[in-house]
Amino acid sequence: MNVLTKEDFDFRKDEISRKIKEGSLFIHPTDTIYGIGCNALDNDAVGKIRDAKHRPENPFSIIAPSKEWIIENCIVSKDAEAWINKLPGPYTLVLKLKNKDAIAKEVAQGLDSVGIRMPDHWFTKAVNEMKFPIISTSANLVGEDYMTSIDDLHVDIKSMMDFAVYEGEKKGRPSTIVDLTGEKERVISR
Repeated sequence: MNVLTKEDFDFRKDEISRKIKEGSLFIHPTDTIYGIGCNALDNDAVGKIRDAKHRPENPFSIIAPSKEWIIENCIVSKDAEAWINKLPGPYTLVLKLKNKDAIAKEVAQGLDSVGIRMPDHWFTKAVNEMKFPIISTSANLVGEDYMTSIDDLHVDIKSMMDFAVYEGEKKGRPSTIVDLTGEKERVISR
């Protein structure tokens, strides 16, 4: 696995964006912890992340390329609109999809909703420039501690990643989940 700095990423942005679009799996930083990412439109790549995490069924979250993407592809209530206005930030907003083709079927198998992130982090701007959503799931095996340092990355996950964008140890916690799929919002702290 090739480890890149932010500067490396910026210098090779076009090449890396192309690799992500073509199915590369990678570790990326956020405002909270490190995540595993891939093109959220690529069923095969998403399936490989399922294999890497040993997570055959539970849905994954995505980093949306923009607030406009969210509004165009999801059902946005007044409550949801208020939460979208708080983005970017340490939240995962669970919204019903109105455009089921906006993400690969493997992202949220059999569900009509998706968890959406827009971290308060430079990587969100990179996703915006790519113009397609990416998977953002914690960099860990199911049930194990999430990655805060490159040294924490499980060997099974590391062996399946094409590269990692690393910026040192993270002191954050996973994002707060806000379920906006029902009549009333439900805030689920982690």
